[in-house]
Amino acid sequence: MKTLGNDGEIAAATFLRGKGYCILHRNYRTPVGEADIIAEDKGITVFVEVKTRSSEAFGSPFEAVDRRKQEKLKRIALYYLKGRKEELPVRFDVISIMFKDGRHEVTHIKEAF
Repeated sequence: MKTLGNDGEIAAATFLRGKGYCILHRNYRTPVGEADIIAEDKGITVFVEVKTRSSEAFGSPFEAVDRRKQEKLKRIALYYLKGRKEELPVRFDVISIMFKDGRHEVTHIKEAF
């Protein structure tokens, strides 16, 4: 089923690949939650939260990544890293996708939190 959120995640993954990132996982599920994208950027494991909107009626996409969501993504990252049994440098990014008139605009915040 095609959804706005899924379209946003596809656009975000395409954007990241274009910037040279290697997409390791999409929709990585753990007992504590799901990471939209886990990627590798120059030796850094990047946990990417993707927020997609078709209007700013309820605020910008970035505003949806509140403290609670940040803490949840940190727990997901810890779960992932424990499973890998190695220490890896990590970063948390947020990608905002705004769909309007059949087009989309991508905004990428590195080291968002």
